[in-house]
Amino acid sequence: MQDVALGPWAKSFPASSWGMTQRGFLATEPRLSAFATPLLTIDRSATANNVAVMADWLVERGLEIAPHGKTTMAPQLWQQLLDGGAWGLTLATPWQVQLARSFGVRRIILANELIDPVALRWLGVELADPAFDFTCWVDSLEAVALMRAGLAGAARPVDVVVELGSGRTGAPSVADALAVAAAIDAAPELRLVGVGGYEGSAGSTRSTADLAAVRSYLERIVAVHDAIHWQHKPIVTAGGSAYFDLVADSLAPLVGTATVVLRSGAYQLHDEGFYRGITPLPGLRSAMHGWSRVLARPAPGLAILDGGKRDFPYDLDLPWSEYGPLEKLNDQHGYLPVGGPTPAGSDASQSDVAAVGVGKSLEAPAVGDVLRLGLSHPCTAFDKWRIIPVIEDLDADDPLVVDLVRTYF
Repeated sequence: MQDVALGPWAKSFPASSWGMTQRGFLATEPRLSAFATPLLTIDRSATANNVAVMADWLVERGLEIAPHGKTTMAPQLWQQLLDGGAWGLTLATPWQVQLARSFGVRRIILANELIDPVALRWLGVELADPAFDFTCWVDSLEAVALMRAGLAGAARPVDVVVELGSGRTGAPSVADALAVAAAIDAAPELRLVGVGGYEGSAGSTRSTADLAAVRSYLERIVAVHDAIHWQHKPIVTAGGSAYFDLVADSLAPLVGTATVVLRSGAYQLHDEGFYRGITPLPGLRSAMHGWSRVLARPAPGLAILDGGKRDFPYDLDLPWSEYGPLEKLNDQHGYLPVGGPTPAGSDASQSDVAAVGVGKSLEAPAVGDVLRLGLSHPCTAFDKWRIIPVIEDLDADDPLVVDLVRTYF
């Protein structure tokens, strides 16, 4: 933890904490009720559980993982992943790589093309550190040429993985990927170390058609690997947070002859929406929750909450409470239909979505009630918060705050 002084920049922290260091504030043993709403919290036991569950699953299959750090952009949580056995860390932009390096991360996959000349100049100098293990993706002959130009005078060649496309970046076909691989081999500024891609662009559900599309894509990654005569043990990398089971199955024959690296990142936090519905791994628990207060009851069937798009993720699913899902978010307000029973079979009816504060009935939340919200999509939750309290016991009447996590977006 970087022990900085708290202040009004720390959204929803009590004014009594301003001027205290983070450690000083934690020494006062604050409770959740000390914080204002809206609020985002992390459940410490859930993150520890999720990291352990995934680690066991990987060991059983001989796989490595470089979790995607963009999910949280929180070095404290990155360290938990690395301490839990992660092979390295994945990032999405050169700036994220620079941030990770400033926190001492030594092995990084940039799961993206790197053609920006400013970033390439920085990388060329940074590679003078022999302990820095860096790999990025290349998907075209044009990218090879731009990398070569930007890396003139670099401390050493850059390790690159040829990326096979699946609807976003990546070489369009196996033949195109092999042509890129040949160009990399001919470039003294680059070193071909593997093949990879992102299967998540091939599907978004567990439907038969989406699963078939993902498997087909992974088969083409294997085909690229098999067509290259490797002089060393290559990296083969795929595996977002939705289909890592299919990646494990498809790439299993390569384990041993290749280092098979997954890049799933959302499992550390999981969620109660998209990933709860699509994850192939039982035992994961949501480690992120929203807390929002009822501001108004403008009509018998509606409660207005004090949390909105500036506070909670909304790109995949809207938040929900034990009363049911929110129907709309403004920048700073949430619209919660109330007055009837919780919809049968909805995630909101699960006992692990509760509320604290003023007592209430399911039919009539009162102005002032604080609701605990289930959230969907970790990748768009943390970017709205610069510092996030970590709680000890989610189901306690007033959970103890045991840590603070800073984000860097």
